[in-house]
Amino acid sequence: MTRDLAVQLYSLRQMAEKDFDAVLKTVADIGFKAVEPAGFWNMTPEEFLKRINDLGLKLYSSHSPWAKPDNLEETIDIAGRLGLDRVVCGYGPEDYKDLDAIKRTAETTSMMQEKLEKAGLMLFQHNHNWEFERIDGRLKYEIYAELCPKVKFQLDAFWSTNFGTEDPVEMMKLFSDRVVALHMKDGILHQGAEELKITNGIYDRKVDLLPLGEGDLPIPAIVAATPDRVNNIVVELDYCRVEMVEALKRSYKYMTSNGLALGNK
Repeated sequence: MTRDLAVQLYSLRQMAEKDFDAVLKTVADIGFKAVEPAGFWNMTPEEFLKRINDLGLKLYSSHSPWAKPDNLEETIDIAGRLGLDRVVCGYGPEDYKDLDAIKRTAETTSMMQEKLEKAGLMLFQHNHNWEFERIDGRLKYEIYAELCPKVKFQLDAFWSTNFGTEDPVEMMKLFSDRVVALHMKDGILHQGAEELKITNGIYDRKVDLLPLGEGDLPIPAIVAATPDRVNNIVVELDYCRVEMVEALKRSYKYMTSNGLALGNK
């Protein structure tokens, strides 16, 4: 199965601050088939949807809205305006710091999942690396998954390695029955997590990321292990050694030329 290639627009957030429409045109010109937004940059959801439709881009998922306990009505409203049947949530490192925190986080997720399901929406979760730390030998995410059995996952394959301590192919296999979406970034896997600064749950520039196919991630094996229900692969580069537009061009070329995903060119 060959999936559509999408891009998480967070990758181009600095460009979006100046000209979001130029961002949308740029990714369409590169050849991406779909986009996953993280903010609409002064466009309404309807304006955004019309613009990407005009550019021949699809929308499979969005990080706006981002479901939280206090914004579920807004989340339901925006998802409806975008024509989406699923929405995302996610958490910071403090929400997984110990077993008690994991239990509280699972309770929050289950509460949101029940309310969103009643509105006809699936809830899926995007991970970072801290979910793939271990407690007494067990993955924190595995414990969490048992505590909230209905939430689905958007697996970020690079973060699932927890900086090279876990096998991303095995992580995909472990959670494959719940994975509905896939984020792909690449870079140096073995870099000291303890040296990274986290502000509001986001790593600083020290994360060593590269265009897809130029780092350590076994991308073909991850794609092969991905369940068929996942119909697109989302390229996301939080940062990159390479200028971002160039990095996305190289990522696009790697994924499409190797038959790992479908583009528009």
